[in-house]
Amino acid sequence: MDLSLQSLNILIGANGAGKSNFVTFFKMMNEMMGGRLQEYIGVSGRAQSMLHFGPKITPQILGDLEFETEKGVNRYIMRLFHAAGDSMIFSEERVMLSRADHTEPHDILFGAGHLETAIRSEAGSGNKTAQLICHLLNQSRVYHFHDTSALARIRLFCYINDNRYLMPDAGNLAAMLFAYQETSPTAYRRIVSTVGKIVPEFKDFELAPSRLNPNEIVLNWRKHGHDYLFGPHQISDGSLRAMAICTLLLQPGNDLPNLIVLDEPELGLHPHALEIVAGLIRAASLKSQIIVSTQSQSFLNYFGPSEIVTVETRGGKSLFRRLTEEELSIWLSDYSIGELWQRNVIGGGPTL
Repeated sequence: MDLSLQSLNILIGANGAGKSNFVTFFKMMNEMMGGRLQEYIGVSGRAQSMLHFGPKITPQILGDLEFETEKGVNRYIMRLFHAAGDSMIFSEERVMLSRADHTEPHDILFGAGHLETAIRSEAGSGNKTAQLICHLLNQSRVYHFHDTSALARIRLFCYINDNRYLMPDAGNLAAMLFAYQETSPTAYRRIVSTVGKIVPEFKDFELAPSRLNPNEIVLNWRKHGHDYLFGPHQISDGSLRAMAICTLLLQPGNDLPNLIVLDEPELGLHPHALEIVAGLIRAASLKSQIIVSTQSQSFLNYFGPSEIVTVETRGGKSLFRRLTEEELSIWLSDYSIGELWQRNVIGGGPTL
């Protein structure tokens, strides 16, 4: 696939079309930049589960990412090849810089045969292009707030100083909110106010280190008109997801990742909440690049055609196509975007 990403990108498609694979690629990059690629391959069912129809059909994964900056276009290219033990190794890894001033481009090959990425060590050795791409990749984060079960990390005590950035599953939500309460009160009040618009009974969080263990904190909260202290086990799934989404999108601008990949934010939310979340996503896209995967017809109505990318499966391949205002101008006078998707006019629906 070859897809140019805008500041706001909404992915829609039928089950199994390839949206999750797209999101998972960024998840793999997150783990790779943390030096955990082999561990990620192992817990993902090994290489045969990650390679399309297994290694006999698809022996390798190729990623070619381009990042536009004021100085030019930076590229990161990596090729993972199937290896012994049903794992994968780097058969190619390189960075390239095509300068805006048209001077000689830089092309630096990191070699082959290594199990974990070499770009981190290259960045540590002073390679400026590697440093920039490392920073951009580390600032590309996937968020998946689906797990709100009784044993989900978001409902448990967390380390109070785990507050550098919001974890992918919001497992450190209490620590992040406590940090904002102490250091960024304006952002904190904005989060509280927005959560209250989605969960009317919610008044405020009650955040403090545990008296029994000052290194731990948990997501306590209060309702309007009650002095009873509620714990994280007394929050509905939808309300808990709303708290995580609001914190992610309303955190101080300096804390926002460069790229946010948000998977199905509509889960468990009331239709009124979808409008609020859509507004938060649009506002955050002014500061960060955002990719959202959704299955919600109602949620889709809050976005324009050029912000929507349809995903379809044809011939065993996932095809990504960005919509345009021109091709839908006649339809949009009578139908909403969501209705057109439901009727399979714009694509991204199940194929018969």
